[in-house]
Formats: sequence, structure tokens, C-alpha cells
Amino acid sequence: MIEKPHHVPERLGLLSGAAADPFLTEDLLRGVQGHGGVDLAKVVEPLPEDDARWAVEPLRDLVDDAMFKFKDNRTDADGWLAPRLHATLRLSRREAADKRIWNHIALAVAPDYVAWRHSPTASEGKVPRINPARFKGAPDRQCFSRLWWAAEMFRNGADYTPVVKACSNQDLIHNSLRVSLVDHRPTAQALVRILERGIAATGREINGLITAINTAGATVIYDAFAEDEPREPGALRQWIADAESAPPVPRHALPTGPDEEPVPEDSVAKLAEYFADLFETAPVRGRAPQG
Repeated sequence: MIEKPHHVPERLGLLSGAAADPFLTEDLLRGVQGHGGVDLAKVVEPLPEDDARWAVEPLRDLVDDAMFKFKDNRTDADGWLAPRLHATLRLSRREAADKRIWNHIALAVAPDYVAWRHSPTASEGKVPRINPARFKGAPDRQCFSRLWWAAEMFRNGADYTPVVKACSNQDLIHNSLRVSLVDHRPTAQALVRILERGIAATGREINGLITAINTAGATVIYDAFAEDEPREPGALRQWIADAESAPPVPRHALPTGPDEEPVPEDSVAKLAEYFADLFETAPVRGRAPQG
């Protein structure tokens, strides 16, 4: 497995896809050898130096702790790291939508974590390789952006507890981030409730449920069926502004997110029941037809 880069930057920057490509070497993708980091630093666009959020050390410490804590079960690292990554790297959604920051984290700050978490796999007759999308890819695939967005979509106001549960199912994260459903907070919380109740638990069941929910969404307007509290943008702005004085995120307790109103419980309960009914006839591969 590759080692930590010899040169880890002190601050985050923006690494374009074109600039990242030369560093996605065959040795890196095979998990054999990384890069020193010096040449990569030459093609990075700096972020403002007066913003405390761009300090690399807190992020690097987090991934080191995750690799140590979950060395025997790497998948479980997602639920631990997602809320802590989100609370450490306090971004607006507009900032988080810029893939260049995630490219930089994956290739300059913690390529060893990417290789550790998403180790090389082989299709038939081919050499095992890490999927390049784990370094530079869509938000539902890229190693770090998928965790940040999972935390953003599944947190319940300041409470990251639902994020941990959501991250226990890889198919829930992947499929939810590919569609716009979880932009509606009650829907995100209802999906977690379904998972907690064991109604849909396996990857196939989650895939079938989300397909059914997405299809039903063509006729059911979820934000009218289950209303949400309007978001107060000032809470997020204050949370971001507080990054300069915020202590390191706790390792043994969950951090606290933006001080937003939680999702109305009656909306979550209503949607959870509706989704449970939908699941009865959801197209789950391998399940006998209902009726």
C-alpha cells in the first residue's frame, strides 16, 4: 500500500482535473507507489491565506486517526469520518460543489487514505487497480466528497447521528447522492428511519426502495406531502465563520453541525410510513413478486 506523501501541503488548494491527470499514475492506481508531492504543488491554485478553514493539519490528523482506528474494518471508517470531515471542513454547498478542492485533498493531502479505503480491485483478467473516480470523480464516488455530502444531506440540523446510520449502508449513500431526493430533508431522515427499522437493509433492498421513491416522486411532491422547516442561512454562515476559533472535532463523541432547526418529526414519520408501503411493491432484484 502506498505511503503518506513526502510533501504534504500546509494549506488546501484547488487542483483542476486536467492538472490532476498526470498524477493518476499506474503505480498509484495499483496501490504500489504514490508521489512525493513537490511537483503536484506546482500546479495547485492557492486558496485565500486568511481563511483558517484551509489548514491541512486537522484533515490529515483525521485520516491518520481513521486509518488507525478502523484498520480491521475499513468500511466502518465512513460513518466515523463523514461527520468529522464535514465539521472540520466547514464549506458552503457552493464551495463543496467545486471538485477541485476534493481533487487536492485526495491527491495532495491523503492519497494513502484513498488507497487504504478503496483498495485495488480487479475485473476478470485485469491487474487490480483503484478506481480513478475515488481520486477524481463524481460526488457520489470521490473518496472525500461522498463523505462530506453524505454528512450534509443526512445530518438533522446540528445532529450528525443520522449520518452515522446512513453511512452504514454504501448503497444508500451512493444512490441517494445520485438523485435529488435527499435535498428534501424529511426524505433523507425518513430513509434513515427505514434503515433503522430494518425494513430495507441490504444493498438490493435499498436500491429497489430508492428506485420506487424516485418513480413515485413523479406524481407525489414530497415537500408538499411532508413539509420542512425553512433553513436559516445565517446559522450556516455563523458556523462557517466560527471555524477560525473552533477546536479540533472530538474523536469519541460526534461533533456539532450548524445550529439549524431539526426536521419536523411528524414529516419524517409520515414519509417513513409512506416509504414502508412503497417498499412492499418495490422492484427488489431476487425478491419474489408480491401479491
